[in-house]
Amino acid sequence: MFADRANIYIRSGKGGNGHVSFRRELYVPNGGPDGGDGGRGGDVIFAVDEGMNTLADYRHKRKYKAGDGEEGGKRRCHGADGQDIVLKVPPGTIIKEKETGKVILDMSNKTEPVALLKGGRGGKGNQHYATAVMQAPKYAQPGGKCQELEVTLELKVIADVGLVGFPNVGKSTFLSRVTNARPKIANYHFTTLNPNLGVVDLAGGKGFVIADIPGIIEGASEGVGLGFEFLRHIERTKVMIHLVDAASVEGRDPIADIHAINQELEKYNPEILKRPQVIAANKIDAMTLEDRETVMDLLSEEFGKDGIEVFPISAVTGEGVKELLWHVSRLLDELPEGATEFEQEYDLTFEEEEGSIIVANPEEGLFTVEGPKVERMLGYTNLESERGFDFFQKFLKQNGVVKELEALGIEEGDTVKLYDLEFDYYK
Repeated sequence: MFADRANIYIRSGKGGNGHVSFRRELYVPNGGPDGGDGGRGGDVIFAVDEGMNTLADYRHKRKYKAGDGEEGGKRRCHGADGQDIVLKVPPGTIIKEKETGKVILDMSNKTEPVALLKGGRGGKGNQHYATAVMQAPKYAQPGGKCQELEVTLELKVIADVGLVGFPNVGKSTFLSRVTNARPKIANYHFTTLNPNLGVVDLAGGKGFVIADIPGIIEGASEGVGLGFEFLRHIERTKVMIHLVDAASVEGRDPIADIHAINQELEKYNPEILKRPQVIAANKIDAMTLEDRETVMDLLSEEFGKDGIEVFPISAVTGEGVKELLWHVSRLLDELPEGATEFEQEYDLTFEEEEGSIIVANPEEGLFTVEGPKVERMLGYTNLESERGFDFFQKFLKQNGVVKELEALGIEEGDTVKLYDLEFDYYK
């Protein structure tokens, strides 16, 4: 199955906590703290795999987590770093933030792996906190937090030329004639259910990649037919070939078909219509010379004023095909090389830890203090020791908690609650 879209959850590794321990050896006085540092959390890395052409691998497994760093050990032993996780994607994959749909990263021109989410840093062991006045610190630094995100992987095929047209106008036959691709060909609508790519080889080493985009019809941008599923694959193309049934075998109007397709492309992405277009009037082998001239005159009159060239061709016999391909090649020579790359829209910066949140209830003399920093500090501070309690008091002052409590009108004897810890406030 051709899978060009997948929603996944990714998470980097947490940093390992620093360790609290003291050197205890026979005949070694004043051993001092020797708690080791925690390991770094693993990164989430994306890499392009040229051998992949779909996102089918991400259809069944939705959660991807890097390894967490290990806690530091005794004798200054450093905790092991978490294992990085490498997610391989096909060329042309775009990574979007799931909720907003904004582009985070375009992997189309990335030759090196990209670390999208960074693992948490390892916490420092208590050996780093020894000072002349605090020679036996009983606390260590906790590991850094992980980064997590829900993303949408979206594949937009990398092709120089997009082949568009209503169903059954001969796109698959044309692709099979000009490239080595072998798409399914049959005389019924929506024969092609997936985008087909082929390489056009011209004399002198000239060549380009052409993509057959499955039948785009009226209402495709709203989900009618197959167009909604595959319109995204035309966004990278630099030149578009409109293939129309010039012989009106099924009673279609070639001019109306081109206008209908352009309207759908404009609704989907107005930028697409700014790119060069070429009209290939197909099935001329089923027309008389007089009918050919009439149709060509009508098409040239309608679209020639916009600088769009019209080429009469027969995908079956090959008539006029070479002239069309050389014209497309000249258009590509005037355009920048490399795949069209989408700019980053989503700012992937993770918020720092929030400050403390104070809920005041002066009537009952109760002030509740909460917040990530407060909660983490309580997790690694030994309040039963004199040094630990001194550290706790300094933390409240340095982080503005005491100042904010006083601004809210706290008085001596009032109760301050920090999660499971309660104490009476005195200056």
